[in-house]
Amino acid sequence: MGTYPAARAVATRVLHRLQRHPAQGSQSHPAEKMAPIPAVDVIEAMVEAGFWASLRREEGRTPLLSLAFVGLRQAPGALVLEHAVELSPEPLTRLAPAVERPGIHLGVWEQEGALRVWGATRTLPHGCFVLEVIAPGFLVLKQSPPDTAGKFVNLAVVQGNDIRIIGQEMPPDGPALMRSLFEFEPPYPGAASANVLIQLAASMRAHGHGGALLVVPANTNEWRESIAGPVLYSLSPPSSILADLMSAREDTMSTRPWQDALDRAVEAVAGLTAVDGATILSDRYELLAFGAKIVRRRGSPLVSRIVMMEPVEDSKPESMEPTQLGGTRHLSAAQFACDQRDSVALVASQDGRFTVLAWCSSEQVVQAHRIETLLF
Repeated sequence: MGTYPAARAVATRVLHRLQRHPAQGSQSHPAEKMAPIPAVDVIEAMVEAGFWASLRREEGRTPLLSLAFVGLRQAPGALVLEHAVELSPEPLTRLAPAVERPGIHLGVWEQEGALRVWGATRTLPHGCFVLEVIAPGFLVLKQSPPDTAGKFVNLAVVQGNDIRIIGQEMPPDGPALMRSLFEFEPPYPGAASANVLIQLAASMRAHGHGGALLVVPANTNEWRESIAGPVLYSLSPPSSILADLMSAREDTMSTRPWQDALDRAVEAVAGLTAVDGATILSDRYELLAFGAKIVRRRGSPLVSRIVMMEPVEDSKPESMEPTQLGGTRHLSAAQFACDQRDSVALVASQDGRFTVLAWCSSEQVVQAHRIETLLF
């Protein structure tokens, strides 16, 4: 295995992040059932092995895989190898095709004084350290959520020697969507709701067409003042597929059938954002319209300034003109956030960028949160 200088650097910074902001235990996920924080040498070894494996080829394909620092005792129902293999690029390249599908991880643990891959698992303890290879030289370091329906919390993104450590501070007046991207078990009302928006964001980004989703207050048509009429693809009555799922009992939400149904509904709604124009969803998850054209609200000022923010350590808010944010889709979404101040606009670019635009009342400005580093 060659030397990869960024491995030690990112391992040190990620360990510091884990020690400052560890995943917390709770009544449903007590501390004794949580994964241990790996040592810096463990993180470094996993990053190094994953990086060099990502630059190899197996039958002409880049090995895409996920490594989890987890022992057998915390991975019930795992697929266990009779002979554990060395944590190094060559074995990882050979094993990668078996774990390409989402939700499958190669288990890494110390055996006989060395880190080895002991098998594969779909079950991870809360707060488990995970390294995901998503492209050649492109790694994402994560921690697992408290349940299978949750979003993994990104810790760092590494591309070659470029290291981006995800920040932990919640932006002032940021939309609720942002909170669930920063926290494992958010102690605020609407946490489950925000998780649905996260899944929608990830699905919008995945389809690659670009798109816009406007989340507006329920039981009001005020949003129509910022939409050109008539709305070509307005729904009557609104679709309640997502709303019905989100009104299910809490014990139902923890079942696999419910999660599968939610996944299908999310993909269906996110797919509509590929249509030219914006998709409109109420904050109660009723699908109201798609293909809608955003216009400036009558009497509203033209948005002339936004503040760009990114949840990455050492990044600073940047004031700019909306035209610097992107094309027409971003500009119209910024105007919508300015005119409809109780709404949130989610915008996916074809190049993979993802922006959440919302009005910040304390600063009296539209904030644009670049969050693609949180969605990998």
